[in-house]
Amino acid sequence: MASSLFAKTFKTLMTASGTTVDFDGDTFKCALVTSTWSPQFDTDSKFSDIDSELPATGNYTAGGETLTSVALTQTSDGSATITFDAADVSWTSSTLSNVAAAVVYSSTVNDASATNDSLIAYIDFGGNFSTTSGTFQIQWNASGIFTLDLKP
Repeated sequence: MASSLFAKTFKTLMTASGTTVDFDGDTFKCALVTSTWSPQFDTDSKFSDIDSELPATGNYTAGGETLTSVALTQTSDGSATITFDAADVSWTSSTLSNVAAAVVYSSTVNDASATNDSLIAYIDFGGNFSTTSGTFQIQWNASGIFTLDLKP
């Protein structure tokens, strides 16, 4: 499965009178999932839509790790590009099995009608990975976790 953004979250951001995700102020987390979850990018939008997060064992905490150095930047060179990025994330001394993807989500609920946290991005690792008393690290692309090119 390919990596993707969650369309329902972004549609809500563009059409709601109040935003459900504040890219400048929210706390963002990275959760790990197995390949048994088949995300529905048109309809999944809340953390509760994930049905195969890794179990809270082997130095993995349910809900994942908080992302640090989160930044949403916009180019000033006329290319109309917006980038969302954060520091690489890792689980040290971990024993994890069948890690197939990461899910980035806002763990801050800003909308009074929201009942859960908003999914942002799904990063497919292209296979299952495991650690045994080692470090599981996600090194984000040099271009960021995701980049939106708004200029056709």
